[in-house]
Amino acid sequence: MLYYLFEYFDKTLDLPGTGVFQYITFRSALAFMLSLLLSTIYGKRVINFLRRQQVGETVRELGLAGQNEKAGTPTMGGLIIIFATLVPVLLFARLHNIYIVLLIVTTLWMGTIGFVDDYIKIFKKDKQGLKGIFKVIGQVGLGIIVGAVLYFNPAVTVRTDTGRTDVFRTATNTTVVLPAPVEEKSTATTIPFVKNNEFDYAEVLSFMGDGYEKWAWLIFIPVVIFIITAVSNGANLTDGIDGLAAGTSAISVLALGIFTFVSGNIIFSNYLNIMYIPNSGEMTVFISAFVGALIGFLWYNSYPASVFMGDTGSLTIGGIIAVLAIAVRKEILIVLFCGIFLAESASVVIQVFYFKYTKKRFGEGRRIFLMAPLHHHYQKKGYHESKIVTRFWIVAVMLAILSIITLKLR
Repeated sequence: MLYYLFEYFDKTLDLPGTGVFQYITFRSALAFMLSLLLSTIYGKRVINFLRRQQVGETVRELGLAGQNEKAGTPTMGGLIIIFATLVPVLLFARLHNIYIVLLIVTTLWMGTIGFVDDYIKIFKKDKQGLKGIFKVIGQVGLGIIVGAVLYFNPAVTVRTDTGRTDVFRTATNTTVVLPAPVEEKSTATTIPFVKNNEFDYAEVLSFMGDGYEKWAWLIFIPVVIFIITAVSNGANLTDGIDGLAAGTSAISVLALGIFTFVSGNIIFSNYLNIMYIPNSGEMTVFISAFVGALIGFLWYNSYPASVFMGDTGSLTIGGIIAVLAIAVRKEILIVLFCGIFLAESASVVIQVFYFKYTKKRFGEGRRIFLMAPLHHHYQKKGYHESKIVTRFWIVAVMLAILSIITLKLR
């Protein structure tokens, strides 16, 4: 909103200094500072409100050290993250940008699913919360919306250099012939560590002969659905001890912010020889607000936590990260910068599969991990929560750096 106000001041009234709002970096800095202030200052009020409403966490007996001390701690703290993200975005972002619209829809959509789940757990006294089938339906629904918009909306394009050329005449009357950039619809994505590292989902259907490109949505939309479902569930599983999900997510989103900024800037994208995605740079404003909200939430969520994010926060975080990665064509890199989510999810899958396999074969189920997800395994081994979280953060930083260097390492 303020973006449009200052745009009016600049272009219509020609007020000095108001043109600074045209710069993404300036608006991103404002979004970060405001979200940080909102999440820290107003976060306390939200926590007090949740405490008055007796929105306390019901802790299942898992035999973990310090577990019973957390009973009654307010949950649904994801509302702080959502509020502190959306307010700066509404103030400083270009709200007609299709990527910003998608991210706002994602935040509200996944936040609603998580809120309903938490509400059922707390007020209906049902520890299972929202039935899994309804969560999946919600995630699939969002995947269909995001996939369809990214595929069919004419504002979602990439820019490539084609054989067509533009002719320019310089001040010294010298003729210069340069490739003409063309914006086009594409389902191409980036493959890390590989030269000429673009893969087009449409190529999967090349066996269909001429015109196969128009059916690329049959591949693209299911891929989007899978990624959103997998990442949101991965974030949900990671939210198990104080500060783990919020901290690792902030690190992952920072890495995504770098990808978004360079992919949306034609100078940097040309220099790095990566795909230029017009208008995607505006997502940097959203990312800045989101990171500020996550860091501010850590003020209250770090050990010992004064509030838990609940599914309201964890599902929202996973959905946003997934949509950001897909929009900036870096979804394959999710296995790197979201490596913590992957490890947590994989530990659960491996544990369940191995238990069922050994029970069928030997008549007695056996376990690989002392407890899944992975962070509970280390708790069972006697590590303190804060040490586990700090080490997971360090691993997340290493994975984020590794993902960033794929910009040049290929």
